[in-house]
Order: sequence, then structure tokens, then C-alpha cells
Amino acid sequence: MKKKVAVIDQRYGLEVNGGSEFYAREIAEQLNKKYDVEVLTSCCIEYVRYYNHYKAGVEEINGVKVHRFPTEHERIPKLFTPLDIYMQEHPDAPASKSDEWIEQMGPYVPSLIDYVGEHQDEFAAIFVITYLYYPAVKSILRAPEKAVFIPTAHPEPFIHFDMYKPVFNSPKAYVFLTEEERQLVHGIFKNSHIPSVCCGVGVDVPGTPSEEVFREKFGIKDDYIIYVGRIDDGKGCSQLFNYFLEYKKRNPGNLKLVLMGKAVIPVPKNPDIISLGFVSEEDKFHGIAGAKALVLPSRFESLSIVILEAMTLGRPVIVNGTCDVTKGHCTRSNAGLYYKDYFEFEGAVNYLLTHPEEYEVMSENAKAYVNKYFRWDVIMEKFDRVIAYVDGEIDHLED
Repeated sequence: MKKKVAVIDQRYGLEVNGGSEFYAREIAEQLNKKYDVEVLTSCCIEYVRYYNHYKAGVEEINGVKVHRFPTEHERIPKLFTPLDIYMQEHPDAPASKSDEWIEQMGPYVPSLIDYVGEHQDEFAAIFVITYLYYPAVKSILRAPEKAVFIPTAHPEPFIHFDMYKPVFNSPKAYVFLTEEERQLVHGIFKNSHIPSVCCGVGVDVPGTPSEEVFREKFGIKDDYIIYVGRIDDGKGCSQLFNYFLEYKKRNPGNLKLVLMGKAVIPVPKNPDIISLGFVSEEDKFHGIAGAKALVLPSRFESLSIVILEAMTLGRPVIVNGTCDVTKGHCTRSNAGLYYKDYFEFEGAVNYLLTHPEEYEVMSENAKAYVNKYFRWDVIMEKFDRVIAYVDGEIDHLED
């Protein structure tokens, strides 16, 4: 009989757009090959209002049992906004205020937390993904002896709220996505005594990505760099637009910036910036395969699956040097460049365009890096050991 494990994330579904949500689905589907997996999540599809979109109850997605719980109220801006301002000005806020904030942060699914409390003994381990939201905070505190915390943490104001101290010091074990994330969490919460492993995610590439297919479908003939993800200020996209437009003024030529993802901020109307909107997985990989580089301007990342996808295809990356995680990928792989201001951005782009021999070395380094550290067999062996530790089969856990 298979061991039963739970995976908790605030949103879950094929239509759900988000890095940690995609990660949760990948992990659930991989674990489901060996374990009896039950995903515990909300009925929400988006993260702004957290309204109930999906039907409450149990469904199956790609062979995984998904148990949805309804949110009892949507996020209410007139309540949440002043609370959020207060919490950021008072990170040591009392529990009464913190509880009010996390309820409004949402998705507010107390029935999910009750289910965890009532059924925790059925699970060998409960994987809780992403620290920020109500389901993670409340489920870890309800079932600490079963909880394996995957916080997807990065340096942002919220992580310094006092309310998170008991949460980060309660789980039975941790899975960190990168060594930088582990150091961040240990530095803030002084919890290095809690056993942990460090592993990212495996990278699957569907079919054989084709630059030619992408160029023909979207009518793109020139060299391009590519951004993949939500087009948002929180991802550094406004700065990217400014830097790229300045680059084009100073470096006339045919280079384009191709964007893939939902735009929640205006995209400049410029012939050198091509926004394709939300695309299929196949088109995403076709597009990355044809790019000179993938650019990721975000300052806050806990892993960045899209960087690993680009490296799998031998594409060098250009990242924001103020993000320790993405900078770490570059330095460990020798397959990427990072910038902290416009002139470093310009230099990184021009280096990749004008150094073909070094470019090829970086391309090979990228593929070797992913092959060494981000294969599913290596990652799932670590998950096996975490489950055995939480379930009491082994008494020691290490990388």
C-alpha cells in the first residue's frame, strides 16, 4: 500500500499562472508516481481577489487527487490595503492584528485547516508550499509534526513580520529550493536546527523545441532576447522596458525583446518590443530555443524555473544582480551574466552578441549545470528521504 502524502498550496490548476503554483503541480505529479498524493488547495484561480472559481470538492488533475476548499470571503481591498500598510510599518504587530492581516491576505480557507487537523495522522508527510499565505501559516501551526515546509522565500518586507517567527520554527523539516534561500531563512529565523535538504525542481522539455517553428508562427526574423513570466512591476518589467529602450537608442540594430506572459502593466508600444501574451508550453520552449538569451529582471526569486528551462536548452541568461538566487545560478553554472545598473545590462547583452566562442562555452555550461543538479531522479530521492524522516523511518536527515 502506498504511503499517503499531502501537498498544500494556495492555488492549483492547469490554468493557474504562478511560479510556486507551477512548482507545486510539478512536485505533486512527481510524488504521485510513488505515493498516494492529495493536494489540498482553495477554489481560487487568481491572486488579486481570491474569489471562488473552481467547484469545491475533489477532482483529478493529471492523475493527482485535488481536494478544493472554498474561501469564505474574497480579499477586500478597503480592509486589506490599510492592514497591509500597517503591517509593513509595524512588522512587530500583535497577534490580533497579524491574524486579521493573514485572513485578508487569503485565501481564507478555514475548512482546509480543519481538514488538516482532523486528517494529519493519515499522511506520512504534509508538504506546505509558499510561506506568505493563509493556508501555509495556519496548516503548519496546526500540524507541525507532519509539516515539511517549502517556503519559496526571498528577501521581501513580509518575511520580517514577527507573525512568521513561530511558523518558520514549527515544521518537522524543510525543503529549500536553493542554498541562498536556506541561508536567508536561517539568517532571519535562527532555525538551522530544523533538518533540511536543498533541491530545486526537475526540468521537462516537451518534444523537440524548434526555433524555426517559433519564427514562422510569430513572424519574427531578427535576433531577440526573451522574457517569460508575468509582466509586472513586481517582476522588474518596467525597469527592463526602460533599459531595453535605452539600449536600442545607444545600439541601433535589429535586436528585439520578446515577451511571453500575461501583462498586468502597460507594455511600451515599440516595434522592437514584441508581446505575445500567454502562450502554450510548446510555444514557450520554441521561443526560448530561438533566443540569444533569456532575461529575468526580477529582484525577488526563490528558484526561477524559467532560468533552468532556458539553460536546459543551452540558452545563457541575463539576470538582475541584486537577486542572490538568480545571481547564484549564473556564478555556479558559468552560463549567465548579471547586472545592477543600465550600463551593466548593456554590457551583458553586447557581450553575448559579440563573443561567439564564449557564447558556445556558456551554452554547454548551461546544459551541464541543469543535468548535474536538476534531474528528477536526484530531486525525488531527496524527497523520499524527507518523507522517511517525517514518518519516523529514519532519525537523521541531511543533503
